[in-house]
Amino acid sequence: MSTPHAPEITVVLVEDDEDVRHGTAQALELAGLPVQGYGSVEAARRSVGPNAPIVLLCDVNLPGMHATDWLPEVRAVDADLPMILVTGHGDIAMAVKALQQGAYDFIEKPASSERIVAVVQRAVEKRRLVLALRAADGRAAAQRGIEAVMVGRSAAMQALRRTVLDLAGTTADVLVYGETGSGKDLVARCLHDYSPRRSGPYVPINCGGLPETLVESELFGHEAGAFTGAQKARAGKLEAANGGTLFLDEVESMPLAVQVKLLRVLQERTVERLGSNRAVPVDCRVVAASKTDLLAASEAGRFRADLYYRIGVAFIHLPPLRERREDIGMLFEHFALLAASRYGRDLPVPTAAQQAELLAYDWPGNLRELANVATRCVLGLAGDRLTPGNGAPTVTTMSLHEQIDQFERALIADTLRRHGGD
Repeated sequence: MSTPHAPEITVVLVEDDEDVRHGTAQALELAGLPVQGYGSVEAARRSVGPNAPIVLLCDVNLPGMHATDWLPEVRAVDADLPMILVTGHGDIAMAVKALQQGAYDFIEKPASSERIVAVVQRAVEKRRLVLALRAADGRAAAQRGIEAVMVGRSAAMQALRRTVLDLAGTTADVLVYGETGSGKDLVARCLHDYSPRRSGPYVPINCGGLPETLVESELFGHEAGAFTGAQKARAGKLEAANGGTLFLDEVESMPLAVQVKLLRVLQERTVERLGSNRAVPVDCRVVAASKTDLLAASEAGRFRADLYYRIGVAFIHLPPLRERREDIGMLFEHFALLAASRYGRDLPVPTAAQQAELLAYDWPGNLRELANVATRCVLGLAGDRLTPGNGAPTVTTMSLHEQIDQFERALIADTLRRHGGD
């Protein structure tokens, strides 16, 4: 039985007789099985590890440590790692005992090449399946974890979660596009939390929330006396993010002069504080977010094209809430539950009219607006009508027929979800 994306399994052959080792390895290799041979347990021990793509074919009586003494150690490292024992006739009772202790199988000497290959192939298939299932479980666990953060069952959200998990495992810089309140900061945080850099710092900076005179100091840091008011040295955000992730929100608002310096830092992976000539190495992943098209901004001269091509390696486009209405009911419950827990209030249950209202509204403020409405509802401040009565709907490019189809689909999906599919 073959398993998709299964790793290649190597047979670790432990046999002190060089001729026997060579003959057995040749038989296995002719059957298409990679083999790594060793003359002792001590030499082979370094091959064993959790999730190691190997099976062990081991003679029992070896110089130094015997295979039966090695078995408990192997099982402590990985209880599912198949270990096949090769025994003499007088060792059958011992081999049966080893099976009871977790050995995969034993082969009695003398054994034909066909018998050895058949036993090993079964062990290889078992190991391949175990490793494939473990990898699938790991991906499923990550998917389950991210579903609690990036909430939604729509096709758009499922695709978005897959993209985030795929990119999280890489070192590529990412550019996130989305309307105000669509969750760009949440995506950046997930890219960090599900990456190999998760134990490092996550450093966010809002480029549009700082005065132009302070952006440079915040990013690169400064030495004492570098400018008026700089009484002591201070590391910048780039240094603070070393070993982790730097999130540049509203990167489109970064001054052009600062963009030049940031480009140099990203190219050379070193930073110089203001007032210093010393280059400090930095190793951080950059996730940038923008609500405007940076390529169009670069063509208009408002954003440097070279910086755009430097940070725009991978792209994530966040759908606005109005384009995934089937998620609105679940998201409202999610935000209401958070608010109820925070303020010690009961969880409100929207009326049928309010549910239809939530689904019909265009949510120009996206997730941030929905969270605000849910919180007001929990606090009893919303009244009968949850959304603004005279709120101007967001301009949409969908036809009336498409909008009706989407609304009906969202209403049916939300009703099925609330009634457990009944």
